[in-house]
Order: sequence, then C-alpha cells, then structure tokens
Amino acid sequence: MLAAVLVGAVVFLHVNITRVLKSIAEANMRSITTVAVNDAVFYTLSDSVRYEDLVKVERNGDGDIGAITSDPLAINRIARDTAYMSQQNLQRMSEDGVEVPLGAFFGIEAWAGFGPKIHMQIIPISNVECRFVSKFEQAGINQTKHSIYLEIVADISIIMPSGTSNFASLTEVLIAESVLVGKVPESFLQADLFGGGYSLAPP
Repeated sequence: MLAAVLVGAVVFLHVNITRVLKSIAEANMRSITTVAVNDAVFYTLSDSVRYEDLVKVERNGDGDIGAITSDPLAINRIARDTAYMSQQNLQRMSEDGVEVPLGAFFGIEAWAGFGPKIHMQIIPISNVECRFVSKFEQAGINQTKHSIYLEIVADISIIMPSGTSNFASLTEVLIAESVLVGKVPESFLQADLFGGGYSLAPP
C-alpha cells in the first residue's frame, strides 16, 4: 500500500513538474521568437519597400483597374531573407537556454516564480514560413485600400529533459499599402494575389 502511494506521489510530481517547466520554457521561447522575427523583418526591410515595388496595377480605357500583378522576384527575396534571418536569430538567441526559478521544480504553479534561477538547456527545432497576404478595404467612394502584409509563422519544438513542447508563433507585419482609385473587380478582392509562401526548415 505504501509503495503504491509513493509511486503515485512520484508520478504526480513528475507530471506537474513537467507541465510547469514546459509552460515556462514555452513562454521564454515565445518571447525569443517574437524578438528574433521582428529583428529579421527590420533587417530585411531596412531599405523601405514601396507598394510599386511589389505589385503593378494596370487600368483599362475607362480608368478602372483591369489587372493587379505581383513581382515574384521581389516577393520571394523578401520572404526568403526574412525566413532565413528568423531561423538564424532563433538558433543564436536560444543557445544559452532558459532560466527557470527553483520553485518551478516543485510542480506548483503558484511557486513557479520564486527562488533562485536555475539554468536549463533546451534544444529548439524551428520551421519558419513566410508568405505575403493581401487585404482590400473600402476607403471611400470608388476607392479601395490595398494593404500588403508579410506573415511569418514559426513552428517551434522545444526538447527538454522533462519532455517536448510544441507551439506556433504568428507575426504579421504591414509591408506596403496604397489607395486604389477606380472600380476593382470582385475577383481581385477574393483572389490570393501572392500564391504560396516560402518555408525554411532546420538543416
């Protein structure tokens, strides 16, 4: 009977400690991921990008919009460079692991923030995907605001002695926008102007 109680207590503590440690490691990695991605975007877009650099608007004889086409070379370059820099930043910034308060090792969330910090090594595995998205919004009579965003999705797996944690982080950055004057065909408003994205998996 005593052995069963002891085994149950050990299992209970292990489950709770693992849960608390995963929660702390994930919170730290989310913070690191946000900084890593924002730094990558800042570096990639250090030279300002204009709306005209990404898309070309063609009009018909009545002045209405007949076609909106994207520049695949410019788009792929930005997506590729941002994904690469995000990946490099994540690897560099996570090399030192995370600092976990001693209270977390008791498996009680209320104590997780107390006590001296203990260094815990982690092994992050990330897959970064960047893609452009268009958003059209009515801006006035016969006017449409076209906004171009870069979406960066980082899928993170954290390997720790206590277990593995997986999560995804989404960052959306406004790249360029313009107010289009004239009638915009409904097909353009609903279409995926930029197609797929650029994905960079770990080497």
